[in-house]
Amino acid sequence: ENPLSYVANEVHEFLDGAVTKEHFLGLIDWVESHRPVPGLAKIYCSGSEDGPAFVVSSGQRFPESKVDFGWGKPLFGSYHFPWGGDSGYVMPMPSPSCNGDWVVYMHLLKGQVELIETEAAHLFRPLTFDYLQHPNKE
Repeated sequence: ENPLSYVANEVHEFLDGAVTKEHFLGLIDWVESHRPVPGLAKIYCSGSEDGPAFVVSSGQRFPESKVDFGWGKPLFGSYHFPWGGDSGYVMPMPSPSCNGDWVVYMHLLKGQVELIETEAAHLFRPLTFDYLQHPNKE
């Protein structure tokens, strides 16, 4: 088995080809040529017979160190918006504790969470304030 960091690096490497100017220009051309045909990714549709699905994103390059809302830089941050579908969302990102751990943000269906808690509880633990080792904790 490979560690989660290996999987995150593989996902990031896979996405490298999709974040180029040429890729987006090609995507725009494709959308323009298929405009009369409604296009929607299968994962966002409900009623699929394939069962529940989830999107895995990469938080490896999330720039939380560059964010400041006026009260100081955050120790931890993630980005996700619920799109209203039945698909889940998983985002692994390096831990702010800088000890080699990873934080895995999960927005999943109840059954998916129960499966993870049953089959992978030895891999995950809840994210707490103490874990973040906040420098201002009392």
